Amino acid sequence: MKKIMDRERIKELKKERNAIILAHLYQRPEVQDIADFTGDSLGLSRKAIATNAEVIVFCGVRFMAETAYILNPGKIVLLPEKDAGCPLADMAEVEQLKKKKSQYPNAAVVSYVNSSAALKAESDICCTSANAVDVINSLSQKQILFLPDRNLGSYVAEKTDKEIILWPGYCYVHEKNINTNKLRDLKQRYQNARIMIHPECSPEVIGLADYVGSTSQMLKYAEKSEAKEFIVGTEDGLIHRLQKENPNKKFYSLSTICKDMKITDLKSVVTALEKMRYKISIPDNICIKAKRALDKMLELKI
Repeated sequence: MKKIMDRERIKELKKERNAIILAHLYQRPEVQDIADFTGDSLGLSRKAIATNAEVIVFCGVRFMAETAYILNPGKIVLLPEKDAGCPLADMAEVEQLKKKKSQYPNAAVVSYVNSSAALKAESDICCTSANAVDVINSLSQKQILFLPDRNLGSYVAEKTDKEIILWPGYCYVHEKNINTNKLRDLKQRYQNARIMIHPECSPEVIGLADYVGSTSQMLKYAEKSEAKEFIVGTEDGLIHRLQKENPNKKFYSLSTICKDMKITDLKSVVTALEKMRYKISIPDNICIKAKRALDKMLELKI
């Protein structure tokens, strides 16, 4: 009953505020269901630009809401839970990057969107897990300083002839919670299942995959595949969307949860819209530089 009341209240507030709700695919099922759009980082970035809404409520983590703010000057961007952060994004800091840039003056700096606005401002271009290979192959530089995810960087390095200088960051959800033992055990139980793996996973896990891709790419793969069963090697939130879109197929979880992604609930969204909190704010000098790096990625249309 409470969830029904929250959903109705959100509908009212959206109209009052001229607001749109964007939700990442790792969010709780009920949050995904009340969103105007769900998707991965790249898809939601594009939706943020396309909207005519005055207020963007971003159900995700801080770097995602920051990205929406950077791409939408003049609009209000709300992050329903102020403590929804990303440990991976926190593994790279500006001063560390500046030191690395001085060590590799000829390298292009490619920053995964899972990074702070300040880090993006120090980068030449951004990328997502869906387009990282294409972004890097589009650059003229032969040497690439890639940050902050070492596993995505390692995956990209296998797909390009460029020299990839890795940052030591990682996503605990994909590196620590998804391992070869868990994967083999699940495969033994569901021998006909195809294994889909996110490129933030370790190289050892990726080596066991039938398919490697971002969350949006996994959705397409599951839809087009003739297989009826899938082991899903990413955060459990994706299974909700996979199951909705493919009711006649089965999806098996590796039981991996991002605690930051799961902080947001319906009440968080109601409160965000009622109180217009928590507003994202980034200094103009950082915003301008970060937008340049994001725009370069989006201009590639890949």
